[in-house]
Amino acid sequence: MSRTRIRSTPVDQACAAAVDLARRAAENIARPGEVGEHLGFDNEGDRVVTHYFECLDRAYRGWRWAVTVTRAARARVVTVSETVLLPGSGALLPPRWVPWNERLRPGDLGVGDLLPVEADDDRLVPGFASADEDIDKQAIFELGLGRARVLSVLGRDLAARRWTAGEPGPHTPIAHAAPAQCSTCGFYWPLAGALGLGFGVCANEYAPDDGRVVSADHGCGAHSEATTVPSMVVDAAPPILDDMGYDIIESGSVDEAGSEPLGHA
Repeated sequence: MSRTRIRSTPVDQACAAAVDLARRAAENIARPGEVGEHLGFDNEGDRVVTHYFECLDRAYRGWRWAVTVTRAARARVVTVSETVLLPGSGALLPPRWVPWNERLRPGDLGVGDLLPVEADDDRLVPGFASADEDIDKQAIFELGLGRARVLSVLGRDLAARRWTAGEPGPHTPIAHAAPAQCSTCGFYWPLAGALGLGFGVCANEYAPDDGRVVSADHGCGAHSEATTVPSMVVDAAPPILDDMGYDIIESGSVDEAGSEPLGHA
């Protein structure tokens, strides 16, 4: 069995010794006094060496000036190939660039903003396509009058997972403290189609989720059957008039001596 040998490239001594040439190249593009001491070099290949110098600019702490020098075969003159400013260990770097469609979060869209949708968005399918039996089907589709694209199976499942895991779902403090689930509330209006099995719209103006989609196992204190408040109007009882009975009152003898004169004979 043969072994592959990796030949190490020897350091070109002329390029390694060209420290002054590399320093002058860095000073040509840097502001005065921003090129510091020589930090060393890297052997890049045949007759190619990169020299590093400290960057003294306070705005680029931890960065290094990198100057690559080289020479042609059988030539004695070393020339500068490239001069750049590179970050070193501990350098302050910006965060990794993220495309706008990955940076966008729910609630970022403001008044007048337009959100473009990619032509091959997996969440959508052509309106005339029948992607799955569970997809809401349009009873009558007239060519040119229907929607160009409708929700796909993936788009529907992503929405269901997002709603279940978010504030409209069953895992929030208000849902845990609710007396009953939304599915048993009179203000719960189920969605049409396949999503109606697990989601609906709250129609209670006093509920925190009024006008929003909630899961069937969500809940809040505004449940229609949470408590029964007695009526504030009290019906007065009819008066009781007993004209059929009578009470017997014992009467004693009248003391004529102690009685007052009536003023007549």
